[in-house]
Amino acid sequence: MPLLLLDLDNTLLDRVGPFRAWGERFLAGIGAPPADIDWLLSMDADGLTDRWDVADAVRDRYGLRIPSIDLVEELHDGVLASIRLDPLVACALRIADEAGWTPVVVSNGGARQQEAMIRRTGLDRFVADWVISEEVGVSKPNPRIFALAARRVRLPLRGAWVVGDGPEADIGGAAAVGLPSVWLHRGRSWVDSRFAPTRTADGLIAAVAAVLAA
Repeated sequence: MPLLLLDLDNTLLDRVGPFRAWGERFLAGIGAPPADIDWLLSMDADGLTDRWDVADAVRDRYGLRIPSIDLVEELHDGVLASIRLDPLVACALRIADEAGWTPVVVSNGGARQQEAMIRRTGLDRFVADWVISEEVGVSKPNPRIFALAARRVRLPLRGAWVVGDGPEADIGGAAAVGLPSVWLHRGRSWVDSRFAPTRTADGLIAAVAAVLAA
């Protein structure tokens, strides 16, 4: 059974929408201009910026006296409150499973936040397991995290595909370990000359279809 190694944020689950929704509510609550959502999204960098750094930047920009730990908790809870598993994504994962593939989440990020997203949305019912960088002490694009994912489900890496929206973490990681990949472009163009995805797709459903057709 070949492995389907899947990114989490903005691949299996839309994180941009829930983060924007939280950000707009938060900014309105402190009386900040609505246009500041663009600054907040830029600071967040698709979740790549450390939560504490985001909290500190928000406190400094608006002169807030809220402790950083409270802002981190509010961000964590606010995103979780809005995040949902697209039923079509769940259907695509079930189809992949029935076709003989083993879906495993490979995600960079904090273990608490990432696992909460997986469990609260019900995604845990559609994947065999997950590996989160903070938990295992290694992050994508390091090839070791993909090897750990394979070990977690006791399957070989040979024949696996990597699917994700991160040029460096996901596609660069796939290239580093010698695996084919599908890049979720999200309206972007590929610009890295060091490596390239095997396929490009506009979402998880199309990505799974590309893998099954390969």
